[in-house]
Amino acid sequence: MKRTFLFLAAVACILLLAGAARRGTTVLLIGDSITDGGWGRSGGLMKPSAERNHRDLNHLYGSGYMYLCAAHYQAAYPQKGYLFYNRGISGNTLSDLQQRWEEDALALQPDVLSLLVGTNDIQQWLDSDRQQPFDFDAWERGYRRLLDEARRRNPGLRLLLGAPFVAPSGRVGKSPDYPLRDSLVGELARIVERIAADFGAAYLPYDAMFDALQQTMPDSLGGYWIWDGIHPTAAGHRKMADLWIEAFDRLEAQK
Repeated sequence: MKRTFLFLAAVACILLLAGAARRGTTVLLIGDSITDGGWGRSGGLMKPSAERNHRDLNHLYGSGYMYLCAAHYQAAYPQKGYLFYNRGISGNTLSDLQQRWEEDALALQPDVLSLLVGTNDIQQWLDSDRQQPFDFDAWERGYRRLLDEARRRNPGLRLLLGAPFVAPSGRVGKSPDYPLRDSLVGELARIVERIAADFGAAYLPYDAMFDALQQTMPDSLGGYWIWDGIHPTAAGHRKMADLWIEAFDRLEAQK
């Protein structure tokens, strides 16, 4: 009888701990290929979330900074029950996020939302006939609309907003359009910084971080941190994760 009681008590404790884990903080990182990292066995393709593998825990987070962030918190604080979602999709622009916002953001009911988007918007414009200048005002309105929708669904939602970035390396850095691209992406970063201030969000200055690394660290202009001008290397993703973790720690301390 005593053994049975102890067994049942142990089972009850396990169930309580599991329940606590399920009630932990839900963290969503969403954006384009930089966040994607091939999560859900996408094979690097622009697969929608519904077509990816959500059961294979070896590939659930992809191979970028998002993986490093999730690994850090889930390993260091198992008792807190952090639940992470990767909803980056390669090639996505802001308008792509708008189309999947309900399914890939709002429906997940995040407590924390991390957003990084913008480089593909500039790529899309550069690939166009360029008869009209890039519409920064429309981009800002669309970005704010996404956050407004998320805050309406969860007024206590905490936000981390990442600055888009480029680097003078690889195919992008060698393009004659690079100075123009750099200027346009830089303007998007300034918009994101302004939005972050208005929403009380943590701002992640990835652009300034990579600029500083390229200025001070050896071999940076050879693609050490960002290999093709857009996508970070493993070293670059590590630096992104470090910046993200610092910002998230500050948000957690404010709770």
